[in-house]
Amino acid sequence: MTAPVTPAPGSTDGKLHRTLTFRDLIVYGMLFIAPMAPVGIFGTLDAKSRGAVALVYVVATVAMAFTAFSYAQMVRVAPQAGSVYTYARVGLGEGPGFIAGWMALLDYLLIPAVAYLFSGIALHALVPSVSQWVWTAVAVVVTTALNLAGVRTAAVVGFLVLAMEIAVLLVFVACAVFALAEHGARRGWLSPLTGEGDFAMGAVVAAVSVAVLSYLGFDAIAAFAEEAAGGSERVARAVMTCLAVAGVLFMVQTYLAALLAPMSAAELAADPAAQGAAFYDTVDSATGTWLHDLVAVSKAVGAAFAALAGQAAAGRLLFAMARDRRLPGLLSKVDPASGVPRIALLGAAVVNLVAAVWAARRDDGLDRLVSVVNVGALVAFALLHLSVIGWFAVRRRGRELRPVRHVVMPLLGLAVVIAVIVEASATAQAVGAVWLAAGLGVLGAEAFRGGPA
Repeated sequence: MTAPVTPAPGSTDGKLHRTLTFRDLIVYGMLFIAPMAPVGIFGTLDAKSRGAVALVYVVATVAMAFTAFSYAQMVRVAPQAGSVYTYARVGLGEGPGFIAGWMALLDYLLIPAVAYLFSGIALHALVPSVSQWVWTAVAVVVTTALNLAGVRTAAVVGFLVLAMEIAVLLVFVACAVFALAEHGARRGWLSPLTGEGDFAMGAVVAAVSVAVLSYLGFDAIAAFAEEAAGGSERVARAVMTCLAVAGVLFMVQTYLAALLAPMSAAELAADPAAQGAAFYDTVDSATGTWLHDLVAVSKAVGAAFAALAGQAAAGRLLFAMARDRRLPGLLSKVDPASGVPRIALLGAAVVNLVAAVWAARRDDGLDRLVSVVNVGALVAFALLHLSVIGWFAVRRRGRELRPVRHVVMPLLGLAVVIAVIVEASATAQAVGAVWLAAGLGVLGAEAFRGGPA
């Protein structure tokens, strides 16, 4: 049993085109995550975990596996665009579904803006004669054009970019292994898993609360459920596969970087200013600046295409909510030639452009933008876990209930999500609370008018 798809007024046909292969789904998920996502936070995690940075990603992968598992359960129940919005709507009802979609929108619209800004910063560093905000705007325009050309076109180009990113990562791995073979490790061989000095599980858990943010994006795969050839089973498998691949890549690169790091975890903890560049400093000291530049170029291009995947997912979420009459029906139109929700994509692109360019023109723009993302997705994840329980234990009255799969696993996932929300910055919590209050206000207004709430 699945939730019905109801075309909104003004929709072309209310349906997306099933053209995505299993590889395409993995490409979208991995692009959004980015194979070298730990580069920017390696120093912070190394300092927080007291050197057990690879273990942090082992634990984080297991922690996020509960969320991936819940996605895999619900995509089989409701194989439609909209992802967590659709799942909460089916498992918990119209109101919680709207709130899940509303909270996910906060991140699906702002995380791509952060990625575009990262791309603009990196490209400006490579070509200083062009302003940072101009590079940022160019990245938005180019990737939006690819998204509008069609989901398959964007997936093919995205595959080439992803291949480039993985090739750069493999170059780093090869150079790191060569450096270790020639000069040996600067830390103990097991220290990335056990830490330097006394092991502290509390320090690892604190670092995990930051590391799980590297995984935000694998869930975007579920947004393409209506465009996947092969049905919901393929989407569920892609979600789990993407998380596993990302986890292995994250563990390998942080393990090698920790062994080669010129500063100890204690030194990094004592010098917060050095934490942001810790990965690049490791690359410089082990292999030279040429690899530093190669990684920087890869991050610049990769960030823009991470935003492409995020923008595409945001467009599908807007489309799904509009099709259910929770947002203006105009957003539910599907372009007959490209098969994509063109107006919804353009709406997401406008928000991306305004937020990213605004931040690019401010000295504190990056800090401000980064400080408000992630909480929306985490709240949506919490509702996802409750949706699994709501559907299998309540709505289906236990007829398909498997206690471990449909109760225990979601509850463990919910506990992880709550712990990460508690550890989030005060700014992120405040923005999340304001956005939630606004969503509840919209929901209340709909109920007062006798709408779908």
